[in-house]
Amino acid sequence: MAFMEKFRKASALKEPLLNNPPPALDGADTAWVLASAALVILMTPGLAFFYGGMVRAKNVLNMMMMCLAAIPVVWVLWMAFGYSAGFGEDLGGGLLGDPTQFAGLRGLFAGPDAPAPVVGTVPALVFVVFQAGFAMVTVALIAGAVADRMRFTSWIVFAALWSALVYFPVAHWVFSPDGLTAAHGGWIVNRLKALDFAGGTAVEINSGVSGLALALVLGKRRGWPKDPMRPHNLPAVMLGAGLLWFGWFGFNAGSSLKADGVAALAFANTLAAGAVSLASWLVVERIRHGKPTSFGAASGAVAGLVAITPSCAYVTPVGALAIGAVAGVASSIAIEWKYRLGYDDSLDVVGVHLVSGLVGTLMIGLVASKAAGASPADGLFYGGGFDQLWRQALAALAVLAYALVVTTLVGLALKFVLGLRAHPQGEAEGLDETEHAESAYDFAVARGGRVSGGDS
Repeated sequence: MAFMEKFRKASALKEPLLNNPPPALDGADTAWVLASAALVILMTPGLAFFYGGMVRAKNVLNMMMMCLAAIPVVWVLWMAFGYSAGFGEDLGGGLLGDPTQFAGLRGLFAGPDAPAPVVGTVPALVFVVFQAGFAMVTVALIAGAVADRMRFTSWIVFAALWSALVYFPVAHWVFSPDGLTAAHGGWIVNRLKALDFAGGTAVEINSGVSGLALALVLGKRRGWPKDPMRPHNLPAVMLGAGLLWFGWFGFNAGSSLKADGVAALAFANTLAAGAVSLASWLVVERIRHGKPTSFGAASGAVAGLVAITPSCAYVTPVGALAIGAVAGVASSIAIEWKYRLGYDDSLDVVGVHLVSGLVGTLMIGLVASKAAGASPADGLFYGGGFDQLWRQALAALAVLAYALVVTTLVGLALKFVLGLRAHPQGEAEGLDETEHAESAYDFAVARGGRVSGGDS
């Protein structure tokens, strides 16, 4: 987070930061983070369009419902104990915040005789909502790996368990620097001192490897990979990519928690990485397959946005271009791994989010620059040696291993207790009809001057 370096410097100078007078509320910062919170929450409906367009017509509503369901599931848990588990006082070892400290969001809003508490220079409740948006979209991302074949009820239970057991602890590790919301925070940000401005580990690597684990537990779609399973609505995919890109400006630049130069740099780098990744993906498509596609353009943009997420305030615009270029190439090649390795990641969550998340996290160790302003260290290419690179690698490995193991255990438990897989007939007919009793499209056909539906 943007305040990380401030707290590190205060600690190095042995300043009693928590004993200082609390910072005053800043209207400009509050307005920016409020707007950013709305942008981040918009990303989940945007993802619903992005994923919904990728699946077959008979499963589009189910896919969009899986994404949108993340909003109520996460928000209820976030209010109850999730925010506190992520940002409450550390219980020991930097592994988890106290889930009771802010339970029910107590103490985080203004009362009749008490001013609104602040995080940095914004109301604490604004920060709560902003971070809730991160949790929502992270859960929704996993749905893409198991499209077309998972029971909706089981998905709801999985989303709740995964949020509590995986996302909330990892958010504490990565997003809770000492002194931001509690005296002591998570181990990755404070002890390991790995850099992750907006969630390359907690959001992207976390969701990518969790999607892989759940897909392996669930099994392959029936007929995959022999039967064609093409995207049914590419305009919806493009619309979803546009909404994601729009929301990503709040996702990255809003993580500054201030309307300042750091936010401006993160904003510019987000645009740069998404743009060049889109271009590099299309170049790879043109070389390997002969045609640049709209589907490739949408996927390429998202790959670049994923990659720049952890590094957006730690690299110069030139560094952002390098990260975007590498992400576009790496992810466009990685999406074909599933055919070679035999795992059915329906909508390429592994190829885009896991791979580009790793690219962005590791490349901080190569192209981070103190000239960027928010970066406390230089990467290897800027004379900083390997020090930051190994920290980034260890952070990525820790999140990957933890999420992989816990998600697998949660998936297996649900598989034997509730059942994860939709009925074979339901998969054949489409989950829109069998899980939700509705259809996205009216396929009525005019016959004999009348409009006849499918039951005629």
